Amino acid sequence: MKVVLFCGGLGTRLREHSDTIPKPLVNVGYRPILWHLMRYYSHYGHKEFILCLGYRGDLIREYFLNYSEAMTNDFVMSDGGRTIEYMSRDLDDWKITFVDTGMHSNIGQRLMRVRKYVEKDEAFLANYSDGISDLPLDKLVADFNKRKVVASFASVRSAQTFHTVRSGEDGLVSAMGALNESEIWINGGYFALRREIFDYMNEGEELVNKPFERLIEKKLLSTYRHGGFWHAMDTFKDKITLDRLEAQGNCPWMVWKDGKGS
Repeated sequence: MKVVLFCGGLGTRLREHSDTIPKPLVNVGYRPILWHLMRYYSHYGHKEFILCLGYRGDLIREYFLNYSEAMTNDFVMSDGGRTIEYMSRDLDDWKITFVDTGMHSNIGQRLMRVRKYVEKDEAFLANYSDGISDLPLDKLVADFNKRKVVASFASVRSAQTFHTVRSGEDGLVSAMGALNESEIWINGGYFALRREIFDYMNEGEELVNKPFERLIEKKLLSTYRHGGFWHAMDTFKDKITLDRLEAQGNCPWMVWKDGKGS
């Protein structure tokens, strides 16, 4: 299945980095979060990517045009540097399509602008490109395939430590609890979509608003609940958290290292 990655947002809540580079190029450890996502999808056998570019899309193009696997993989150098033997390879079997989808387009508009690249396929995957997870993608896809729905997405627990509040009209609090321990599930940004999704979209609409409302009315939208690791990189604090996990070697999202789903 092709994978559509939405890479065009401004990343306004991550200004410490996204003032100079696009959010998908902000590193987790020493590789961009975009690389982590693409490596995740390729682990499950999905190696054809469509990048929906927008803000500083030129830098994403440059990153891949100038990509050096020697900078991210172990290798053996011999013959005075004339021969390089890589111990592993990243993207030599990836196919990447780069598409300018507009500076200020929303997710729905970006998807519409890459329609011609996916509408001949029965189904495809998509991702917000700002969250990493150990979601068992093969199970999400299998669940999606057995249902007669047009769209499905992973619902996850929020990693945020905010507290939910219950109160009456008198303002008195009746209960409080940590958001990440509540029964609230949120959209994790990992989608499986059939080509019929375009029949439910109008130009200018955000994907999960009107189009998904139409699918809900017709019982054509499902979700796959994932209670494992998921973390978005929305703020500088999120980046620090993910960098620390990577530095500690505690990287649940690196499913390619422990063989999950392979």
